[in-house]
Amino acid sequence: MATFAKPENALKRAEELINVGQKQAALQALHDLITSKRYRQWQKTLERIMFKYVELCVDMQKGRYAKDGLIQYRIVCQQVNVSSLEEVIKYFMQLSTERAENARNQAQAIEEALDVEDLEADKRPEDLMLSYVSGEKGKERSDRELVTPWFKFLWETYRTVLEILRNNSKLEALYAMTAHRAFQFCKQYKRTTEFRRLCEIIRNHLANLNKYRDQRDRPDITAPESLQLYLDTRVEQLKIATNLELWQEAFRSVEDIHGLMSLVKKHPKASLMVIYYAKLTEIFWVSESHLYHAYALFKLFILQKSYNKNLTQKDLQLLASSVLLAAISVNPCHRHHGASHVELENEKERSMRMSSLIGFNVDPKRETRETLSRSALLSELSSKGVMACVSQEVKELYNLLEHEFLPLDLAAKVQPFLTKISKIGGKLASVSSVPEVQLSNYIPSLEKLTALRVLQQVSGVYHTMKIETLSKMIPFLDFSVVEKVTVDAVKYGFVSMDIDHRKGAVTFSNEDIESDGLCDHLMILADSLNKARDMVYPQAKKQSQLGDNLYRLADIVEKEHRRLLARKSIIEKRKEEHERQLLEREREEESKRLKQQKTTEEAEQRRLAAEYTRREEQRIRREIEERELQEAQALLLQAEKGPKKKGKRPVLEGEKVTKQALIEMALSEQLKERQELEKKLQRLAKTMDYMERAKREEEAPLIEQAFLQHLAEEQIIHEREQLREIELSKQHHTGDLQEKNRLARMLDNKVTLQKKIESRRDSEYKRLNKEREDWLNQQLLMRKRDREIKRKLLFYIKSEEERLAKLREEEEARKREEAERRVREEAERKAKLDEIAEKQRQREKELDEKERLRKENLLGRGSEPPLRRPSDSTLAPRPAEPSLAAPAAAAAPATDRYVPKYRREGAAAAAAPPPLSDRWGKSGTLPPQSSDRWRGDDRKPPSSFGGSRMPSSSSSWSSSKRG
Repeated sequence: MATFAKPENALKRAEELINVGQKQAALQALHDLITSKRYRQWQKTLERIMFKYVELCVDMQKGRYAKDGLIQYRIVCQQVNVSSLEEVIKYFMQLSTERAENARNQAQAIEEALDVEDLEADKRPEDLMLSYVSGEKGKERSDRELVTPWFKFLWETYRTVLEILRNNSKLEALYAMTAHRAFQFCKQYKRTTEFRRLCEIIRNHLANLNKYRDQRDRPDITAPESLQLYLDTRVEQLKIATNLELWQEAFRSVEDIHGLMSLVKKHPKASLMVIYYAKLTEIFWVSESHLYHAYALFKLFILQKSYNKNLTQKDLQLLASSVLLAAISVNPCHRHHGASHVELENEKERSMRMSSLIGFNVDPKRETRETLSRSALLSELSSKGVMACVSQEVKELYNLLEHEFLPLDLAAKVQPFLTKISKIGGKLASVSSVPEVQLSNYIPSLEKLTALRVLQQVSGVYHTMKIETLSKMIPFLDFSVVEKVTVDAVKYGFVSMDIDHRKGAVTFSNEDIESDGLCDHLMILADSLNKARDMVYPQAKKQSQLGDNLYRLADIVEKEHRRLLARKSIIEKRKEEHERQLLEREREEESKRLKQQKTTEEAEQRRLAAEYTRREEQRIRREIEERELQEAQALLLQAEKGPKKKGKRPVLEGEKVTKQALIEMALSEQLKERQELEKKLQRLAKTMDYMERAKREEEAPLIEQAFLQHLAEEQIIHEREQLREIELSKQHHTGDLQEKNRLARMLDNKVTLQKKIESRRDSEYKRLNKEREDWLNQQLLMRKRDREIKRKLLFYIKSEEERLAKLREEEEARKREEAERRVREEAERKAKLDEIAEKQRQREKELDEKERLRKENLLGRGSEPPLRRPSDSTLAPRPAEPSLAAPAAAAAPATDRYVPKYRREGAAAAAAPPPLSDRWGKSGTLPPQSSDRWRGDDRKPPSSFGGSRMPSSSSSWSSSKRG
């Protein structure tokens, strides 16, 4: 390792080595200087050394040397002069780019120069053999030999610079510029593999920044300037990814941009968001995610309408038409029909992820498909005013496909509009960042949608149809395409139909009992039949049977509800158990696969590490041998030059020796020369010492004599100069006195002129001061007037707000009073109705009591009335059976007295059980509390509205209780 006293010496040494053609030695010398710890203080010479060092690295394609040198120079410049590091890196990239471009131009020139001398001659035999052996063409061979090495070095340059600048907050702009240039390199030369690696490198840099937050000189991503640079870099990455058609990388770039935007609360620029949504629409369109494509296009339309002031009416109409066509092009079939729980959860997670990327806030507790859906998007378009901006053709097409019911003529009416729409499109003049909009892209989706609508409408009208007729109804699609559309529609439960090719017929309406269409038809039919039954057979007048049926119906409904809940829970448990088993099986398979993959990857990594270590050892050994050989050759050349000067024979001329012997001989010759040179220098030093001593002994008296002579001459010169200075002073004094006498007569004029100037300046000052005071007074008056106007305006606004607030309060008070009045009227009406009902019940009770007494008198005539205990009223049977009391009273004395035949028959008929049981199914007596509780229940309808009489037993029971 060479050492230098000053950095300038290393630079000179490197230039000398370059001039003699030893660039490797020059590079090594500069590398040793840069990596040395002696020169860690920045100076201008180090910058020149770095420029030369970078030139050598580029010329020799030494990327590793360049990286080491730049890292060491970054350590030197980071805290002192970081702009110097920026200049060196820019120079490094400029040189690499120029050399790559020169190599490419040279390859093109060679390809153009390759010309055939004789156009009629065939290929030469050696050319044919070379083409068969190598398998390459001329251009490919020239590219591999000339262009590829320089492109590799340029790519390595970009990677090196990005690696050096990744954690440097002072060079964020240079980092962004390097990333942009690397993106352009990948775009210009179609380097897809390098572009993927570049995206991964930048992504890892950002991940490390977020992971290690305690690094020195770490960029602050939350700062607006830094965030804007990172966003610009990701947007450029997104553009290049879409240009190279790397849609996976483009989607990952979109996720990166969304992640950066979520770091801060500030909304990015509108121009950047326009590019973001424009590229997002392309990605979703290529991935055939038409729903998300429509949402992204809708967001793009909202942005353009809100922020683009130069948007013309034509461009707005074209953009709105594309949004509406994208929305109705979404397949109306529900993809979740028949899907498992795992698929539904995956779809929900995917929808949540896409909605966050698009910018729609979704409640995670809700079903996401209810939010991001075709119907929700169409309602959003209507509410946001998109429908008002679309063209007339698109609007009519939308009405035909979404609102009209034309099963036979729908396709025929839609076809002309599709033809017109296919011709509409073009580049948006006022929107440079949005790609060309062509409405013809949506024609295939619209044709399939038309076929779906025709099938849906025909299935509601016809049961069977010929295949030929169905094909004629959809003329713009082949029946094979219609059949594919039909398969998807049946799969997702949109329509229910069968195609029988043997009979050449299509059968509709074979729907499942739980399908939506059949459920709707059955519900409509049930409602219609209920209305017709109510019109033909009005409801019965008896309220008691209706009440019993309602109570029984409530029990039945409750039991059926419990049964259905139990069945649902069992089904859910079975589904969860099945899904759990599937998940466990998939998890086990995945763990096995991951374990096997991990084992394979570890083995591959060990093999690659061993291979890399072996290659590195071979490379290091080879470099050491080459360096030793070069040093031996240099020593041999020096050894041969030495004897030639003395006229002797060259060392080892014509002899064959080993490298080690050659090195030892060269070193011995060099040692001998060094010893001879030292002896010669010692003799020369002794001779010079003798000569110097003799010279000084001879010079001593001569020097003393010369000094005395010089001292006398200096004394004479000093006296002469002093006399001359005195004479000049006298002459100057005399001249000054004469000048003073000459100017004394003008002193009065000078005083007069001075006073005039002072008076004029004083008047000018007073005038300017007065003007300034007038201007200030005027400004004060104007500001006072403005404050007065503002105060009056604020007072008026405040008064108007108070007036409006007072009006609102009065309106709210009026509404409250109106509501209270309605509540009071409703309460009064209800009280009146309750009073009428109570009177009606009292009247019925009195009639029932009279009827009972009459029957008792009729049945008990000619016999003794039975004794009645005072507590009979409380222990009487259920009010629903009043006729049991008379037979009991008549049958009591049957063992003592004679009863006529007609009385016995009447008593038997009265003792017969009633045809209907009570609502509890019991015929015995019940406690009075249950009767009172069920009578006071709110669920019992009032008897006054039914128009039917209650049983007499109920009235007697109530009257006896009150008694």
